[in-house]
Amino acid sequence: MASNIQLSETSSPRSQKNRPRVEKEEVDYMQRAQWLRAALLGANDGLVTVASLMMGVGSIKEDVKAMLLVGFAGLVAGACSMAIGEFVSVCTQRDIETAQMKRAIENKTSLSAIDEQEEEEKKERLPNPGQAAIASALAFSVGAAMPLLGAVFIENHKVRMVVVAVVATIALVVFGVTGAVLGKTSVAKSSVRVVIGGWMAMALTFGLTKFIGSAAMQI
Repeated sequence: MASNIQLSETSSPRSQKNRPRVEKEEVDYMQRAQWLRAALLGANDGLVTVASLMMGVGSIKEDVKAMLLVGFAGLVAGACSMAIGEFVSVCTQRDIETAQMKRAIENKTSLSAIDEQEEEEKKERLPNPGQAAIASALAFSVGAAMPLLGAVFIENHKVRMVVVAVVATIALVVFGVTGAVLGKTSVAKSSVRVVIGGWMAMALTFGLTKFIGSAAMQI
């Protein structure tokens, strides 16, 4: 009888309310956005830069070696540029946030245990320049390698140009969906934004490359 009473008490709604709730660990999407932004930016830049350069050169000269050489040069130069630029940018951001934290501490006469814990959490959330630089360089290389791999095995020049354009479009969609899923945002809006922005950049680069190349050949 006593065991039945004890069982009913532990299973009652009142006893369940008194139990301590286990808090679920929440994902810090602000911290995730730091490396996610760098990675997606690098991948988009690599894809758009190399694909547009390859199509621009391919519209002037039907030579697969020339297309691949320009694409590979764009991959190496772009990856190095992205890594250095991201490192310098994030270092500046980190210095500004660190200086702001020091000024906030100096304005307080004394720090409680809670304040010290908050300051430690803020320090842990500071952006990492090395991580951002590596992510940008790797992402740029991955994005730039896609049109290169799509063109290297195609012998027909016209088919090669179409394959580069299709591969670039599919990759842009994948990048948009990946960013939306990891950032918990709208998939449709992110995909459309990335595809339209990528195609605008590729069209501009393609047009300028073809115009300058055609003018240079006439000289």
